[in-house]
Amino acid sequence: MERAAILPSVNQNYLLCPSRAFSTRLHSSTRNLSPPSFASIKLQHSSSSVSSNGGISLTRCNAVSSNSSSTLVTELADIDWDTVGFGLKPADYMYVMKCNIDGEFSKGELQRFGNIEISPSAGVLNYGQGLFEGLKAYRKKDGNNILLFRPEENAKRMRNGAERMCMPAPTVEQFVEAVTETVLANKRWVPPPGKGSLYVRPLLMGTGAVLGLAPAPEYTFIIYVSPVGNYFKEGVAPINLIVENEFHRATPGGTGGVKTIGNYAAVLKAQSIAKAKGYSDVLYLDCIYKRYLEEVSSCNIFIVKDNVISTPEIKGTILPGITRKSMIDVARTQGFQVEERNVTVDELLEADEVFCTGTAVVVSPVGSVTYKGKRVSYGEGTFGTVSKQLYTVLTSLQMGLIEDNMKWTVNLS
Repeated sequence: MERAAILPSVNQNYLLCPSRAFSTRLHSSTRNLSPPSFASIKLQHSSSSVSSNGGISLTRCNAVSSNSSSTLVTELADIDWDTVGFGLKPADYMYVMKCNIDGEFSKGELQRFGNIEISPSAGVLNYGQGLFEGLKAYRKKDGNNILLFRPEENAKRMRNGAERMCMPAPTVEQFVEAVTETVLANKRWVPPPGKGSLYVRPLLMGTGAVLGLAPAPEYTFIIYVSPVGNYFKEGVAPINLIVENEFHRATPGGTGGVKTIGNYAAVLKAQSIAKAKGYSDVLYLDCIYKRYLEEVSSCNIFIVKDNVISTPEIKGTILPGITRKSMIDVARTQGFQVEERNVTVDELLEADEVFCTGTAVVVSPVGSVTYKGKRVSYGEGTFGTVSKQLYTVLTSLQMGLIEDNMKWTVNLS
């Protein structure tokens, strides 16, 4: 499939003076930067393709500049890349796309990153009608090529969540194109190889005004980005979890299986209590029997026993993590037996290794788990043998250090 350039030229006046039509009000102190030029960027297509659950076929593509030298190294933002943690460092541009009451999304636009203006009666503010995604872009060792990791999976997950939340959503193709535009517009914020990644945050919100309980009449899709380092303060050192026995993250029939914004507000109380006691995060149990593992506040959980890897099955109360899905596939290609099933807290306490996966954490070894006052430790203060092997393969794929036989990465060069 041959298409026109994925990245149209950006209107300079529009970027400097964003239109009120997009309900955006930006500070006058915006950085004095020239808008990116995308006129020369076009797509190269390979034979690998996926289908969106919106019925659109998405061909995996490589965005390349038709007039750039392969030896050109992109100028990087002037920050200390050695101290980048997991916190917001605003980049230059964000992407905005509106959806009307008929469910049709307008053509999206890049705008300077800044505050947005929204009605006090917006659906997202009053009734929590909002979803978000998270994915990463990595700079390859050559310093020029940038890799996205499985963006179509995020697009499909957002569409699934939107259906549950009575919201329209961008097609898979629209989502991936918007992510591509946003990353390339902010490419100077993609960290140098080995210094982190560019975290990409797509948001879908009910921004139309509504008073009675009902779906919003208008929706806004926004993407912003930020360079990030390690999610936990421990870095890749093992984290310490406490099993939560009273608070619960999700219930059967609820929204625990979709990435809606309310799921994360609900874990803040237990997480705050745990961190005040010195724990890294909270591991939640099912709300009925209080004995089956579900997930950590923002990542999935795996246990290893006798070289068999087990993780709680997806059944509506656990978010279907993309890193989780990728880890299962990587483990099987490495010859491991992987079981998706009910995993009890007793099995957790008897495991040989425990680790977490997620977009933010990627893979994080668990050094200890505390349950009802009993603390169980794993390993010698570092990755276990199995988790280290899987971490190495997965991150090497994400950063382009090994051949991508899985066809998971999208190369933006």
